[in-house]
Amino acid sequence: MELRAAILQTATETRTLLPNQYNSFDDLYVDFQQESIESGLRVSLFLHPKQDVVLQRVELQYAVKWPENARFFANGYQSWSESTWLPLTGKMPRLRPIARKRMGLYGDDAIPNIPHGAGHVHAWTYCQVDLGNGQQQLIGSTSEKTGFTLFLYNHQTGILTIRKDLEQLGLSHSFPLLEIWARTGQPKELFDPYFDQMEIPKVSARKAIGWTSWYQYFTKINAPLLLKELEGFSTFIKDTEPKDCDVFFQIDDGWQTAIGDWRSANAGFPQGMAAMAQAIRKEQMQPGLWLAPFIAASHSELVQKHPDWLLKDAKGKRVIVGWNPLWKPKPGLFRSGGWYYALDFYNPQVQDYLSGVFHIMLKNWGFELLKLDFLFAVCLAPPPGKTRGQVMHEAMVWLRKQMGDHKMLVCGVPLGAAFGLADYGRIGGDVHLAWDNPLLRWFGHREMVSTLASLRNTLGRWPLHQRAFLNDPDVFILRSNDQQLTPTQQYTVLIINALLGGVLFTSDSVAAYTGEQISEYQEALELLNTQVTDVKMIAPDVYQIDFQEQNGKLRHAFCNLNAKPVQFQSVSGVMMELQAYESLL
Repeated sequence: MELRAAILQTATETRTLLPNQYNSFDDLYVDFQQESIESGLRVSLFLHPKQDVVLQRVELQYAVKWPENARFFANGYQSWSESTWLPLTGKMPRLRPIARKRMGLYGDDAIPNIPHGAGHVHAWTYCQVDLGNGQQQLIGSTSEKTGFTLFLYNHQTGILTIRKDLEQLGLSHSFPLLEIWARTGQPKELFDPYFDQMEIPKVSARKAIGWTSWYQYFTKINAPLLLKELEGFSTFIKDTEPKDCDVFFQIDDGWQTAIGDWRSANAGFPQGMAAMAQAIRKEQMQPGLWLAPFIAASHSELVQKHPDWLLKDAKGKRVIVGWNPLWKPKPGLFRSGGWYYALDFYNPQVQDYLSGVFHIMLKNWGFELLKLDFLFAVCLAPPPGKTRGQVMHEAMVWLRKQMGDHKMLVCGVPLGAAFGLADYGRIGGDVHLAWDNPLLRWFGHREMVSTLASLRNTLGRWPLHQRAFLNDPDVFILRSNDQQLTPTQQYTVLIINALLGGVLFTSDSVAAYTGEQISEYQEALELLNTQVTDVKMIAPDVYQIDFQEQNGKLRHAFCNLNAKPVQFQSVSGVMMELQAYESLL
């Protein structure tokens, strides 16, 4: 990496900065340090204003000499953003205009000045490049507390630009602009020192298995239905006796009266949610509950009574986050509703309300795990003097305080803000009841519901596991009814999730499993306690996973995510063939 330029642009002037020199100007001073240390290259920019300043851009431009066969890991903006290995000449999807009203705020489509087109690839928080010779280069932000960090590569110029997301940030105090760490080596040599630089505390949560209601029943849940599923799952757990993990039974979306109205349950739960939590604990499982704390549906009581609690953009308009057909007050494709807004996190009344919600769920009702979803909404319109990343980090710190020692599973969150604060973190979008979602892929929706996209994230973001949190790769599906995955596809999802995640949930009615399905589930429970040492993409969407069993034996898994058979050379030099969607251990 050769530094070509360091640029700081304010509302009045553009400055060029020099490393390890005195960068003083009439209105500000920048301490710019770049040094080689034992573990790698460390770069930091610290701003000291001499008067009030408004920032427009800060970026470092490095010339990089990556081989033409190198691959770039396009780490997405948030949990759901499809993240995969791309050639340096690759092209990243962009949301089509027709879909922007309903989906435009989920990812980075609304963030300005991100180049698109062939040969323009980008990543958030960290940039990982496979150099093709057993070596990788990792360049990462060591602090996302002050703003999100964006890595943009231009193949034509060979320039890697590192930019902090802080446009229009007004400052009158000292401020850390960028903190970067870089190193080249074998993959196993990169992520431990990277997280050491971030001083992330060691993950204390245990691996988790469990049942969740979403992927079979979606919002159509009620107490009798869940109690029946609880009985079947409890019987399976008692027969299986899983070791060294926590067991959860999690009630997902559909229990509440409306998105935003969290203090009471709907008519499907006449005895209330405390009774549900108690029933789960009686089966020696930990009760879990879903909520989306920072959004509210347009028809909710919260929105009707407290419109002043809603987040406003710079023009004073309510921030409409998106649209969900399952959140309409009445069913039907052409009925009104389904829109939802973001809440203003910095409104004291909003924080008071949500603190009360957490107290009710954790203390009064007795839930021990909360799945917190749609968290990205909190930072869509940062107030003056704050960046998106600052808002997201402060919201995550606040959530951790509310949760105390209870377990927190975060979803729909820019991941760097959750490092070291969540127990479990979703690393991909929702799996689909089919392999892919052609319509959403045509829309260019990187936050889409798709089994293929979810698996790509699991295979690409695996190094975060046990460093940032325990990875949640989303559920596996083994049932034959009400879904479109083939048995081969189901087995591939199960194997990848068990090897690369710390959360292994399903929504199946396990009481109806066949003997073969039970055997596959039990095999996955054994794989959950192995240790992955490396994951390689040996061809487009073909992966090799190296892992160690508890007895120290080294094993390999080979996974084909393609719709066609593939041939390749194994680690032992033998030519192998995988059929469409097939995985082999």
